[in-house]
Amino acid sequence: MIPRLTTWAQTHVGTVRKHNEDAYLCRPDLGLWAVADGAGGHQSGELASGMIVAALDRLEPGLTAAELLPRVRGAMTETHGALLHEAAMRGAGALIASTVVILVLRDNHFACLWAGDSRAYLLRDGELTRITRDHSLVQDLVDEGRLSTEAAERHPRANVITRAVGANGTVLELDKVIGNVEPNDQFLLCSDGLSKTLPESEIAVLLDAPDGVPPTELLVAAALARQGSDNVTAITIRVAS
Repeated sequence: MIPRLTTWAQTHVGTVRKHNEDAYLCRPDLGLWAVADGAGGHQSGELASGMIVAALDRLEPGLTAAELLPRVRGAMTETHGALLHEAAMRGAGALIASTVVILVLRDNHFACLWAGDSRAYLLRDGELTRITRDHSLVQDLVDEGRLSTEAAERHPRANVITRAVGANGTVLELDKVIGNVEPNDQFLLCSDGLSKTLPESEIAVLLDAPDGVPPTELLVAAALARQGSDNVTAITIRVAS
């Protein structure tokens, strides 16, 4: 059973770029949401993120939670192979890849799968928790104790990811976190155009918007106000009380 919830989604090209390489999926009927942030340039990023969303969107309604997660993984593995093949057809050095963060809500439980640095957060009782761990160069340096979290945000290679759909060899690795869902929980899925522009303290405040105010509008507007140059995408899912 899918919990009673309200969901909002918004994407914006940003203040500098001409193309939006982000894509998102909202399928409350499946209990399935995703954000993908493409990479590769020359519209290759748009192709990669679009293929990810299209593959997930083809999953049929009526799947149980036990059926859905393997199907999600299978769709991402198939897309990974297709992107590697397309890149190989374009010649040496071609890259057509995308991050992805996926949320599944069923029977008062959630599962989050991801590759790359698009993030998932959970706001519960006013406290914001990051569900995902970035697959990025700077996150590896932080984990090794060679870089502080604050320095990582300003690092010149902060945009270098270490895992993505369509990159890093023939086998796709998706990390997974599972947990319980409680009344009034609110989830956020976002591309790094949001998470690298707004501090988490501000994200928490904007997520806790009054009923009737789409928190995605507030989040994207705040990121644009900071003159964020990247594409910005946010999905929020609010569980009923």
